[in-house]
Amino acid sequence: MTIDRSWVGSANHPATDFPLMNLPCGVFSVEGAPPGCGVAIGDFVLDATGLEAAGLLRPGDAPVLDQACWNGLMAQGPKAWATFRERLTELLSEGAAERHGVEPHLVPFADVRLHLPFRVSEYTDFYASIHHARNVGTMLRGATNALPPNWLSMPIGYNGRASSVVVSGTPVRRPWGQVLEKGADVPIFSPSRRFDMEVELGAVVGTASSGPVSVAQADAMIFGYVLLNDWSARDIQGWEYQPLGPFQSKATATTISPWIVTSQALKPFRVASPPRERPLLPYLAEPGPLLFDIWIESTLAPDKGPDTTISRTNTRELYYSSAQQLAHHASCGCPMKTGDLIGSGTISGAVRQSRGSLLELTWGGEEPLRLTSGEDRRFLEDGDRVTLRGHAQGPGYRIGFGACEGTILPALESHPASPTVI
Repeated sequence: MTIDRSWVGSANHPATDFPLMNLPCGVFSVEGAPPGCGVAIGDFVLDATGLEAAGLLRPGDAPVLDQACWNGLMAQGPKAWATFRERLTELLSEGAAERHGVEPHLVPFADVRLHLPFRVSEYTDFYASIHHARNVGTMLRGATNALPPNWLSMPIGYNGRASSVVVSGTPVRRPWGQVLEKGADVPIFSPSRRFDMEVELGAVVGTASSGPVSVAQADAMIFGYVLLNDWSARDIQGWEYQPLGPFQSKATATTISPWIVTSQALKPFRVASPPRERPLLPYLAEPGPLLFDIWIESTLAPDKGPDTTISRTNTRELYYSSAQQLAHHASCGCPMKTGDLIGSGTISGAVRQSRGSLLELTWGGEEPLRLTSGEDRRFLEDGDRVTLRGHAQGPGYRIGFGACEGTILPALESHPASPTVI
């Protein structure tokens, strides 16, 4: 296979996350200027908003990159996305005729601040990894009844909070909530002591729908993907989740990576779903391979301490693809919007090192992790920094997402809803 080369030299390095074959979409700013749309290429951000204003990019009949989000282009659909990608590739390939007009729009990564790449309309999180579901179910109900009766028939999810989706680098404050302590009959209101992370893949909906869609149609609606960490307060969750599932325990924050890696960039890395343990109903039938071969590594660093790799998993471990999750979501007639975010749920593999949450890695806190610093962790402590990094590996190149990172801030010393002081 011939590797596509760019006149941006750093984009040709085999270890870069952002070669010419990637071209992910983000929002950036430089000091003294408002945010705009950018595309990552090697060690630079290409100012797509500036290119559109200069007439070198024309994604639509009217400007669509003149706002600090990609929703305008996302709403135009797959044909517009493909045309946009082809034009970017033309402008950035070796020997590009218009290089001298494009080069002034390159900004070094060191000079930029990254923002949320799209305006999040709604957020839904699923529970689509069979290994994660079995691990959690075994802890709660025992191995015999680990999976709920409906799990093998449909993607299970819950509606989350779009308002608390934040970009990588945003600190996350430990939440307060109702907690039922061991042996107690009534709950207390306190900061979470079992705060957790979750390794996930987020699908970003581009085109909207107004009724049910097939899995193939759902797949075509997805503009691209982000890494996602759905922070979870396990002690709050344990008290509140019956009978309706997660609520406050998942509403504190959801961190996403700053770059949307497009579906087109990931197309060469599609892989088939695992064998079905129960036949799926026809509306969830897959027209072809819908999962991706993307490795995701998670690290944990205590305050002022070194990183420890705590997990390495792969999105091919999912039982339900993002397209199936989206088709199921819309099957009742629920409209989907441009900018909807669909989380996969925690991605875990079959072995301990591939588990995507501390809940599983420490088996509910019973088997603490030893960090490089010499400290142990059952759940997250104040000052801990969690970083997710993911990439799909091609022959001589990689398609990366950049970092999805968050640091835990202490809980508020007092809470307006409680006279308790920590």
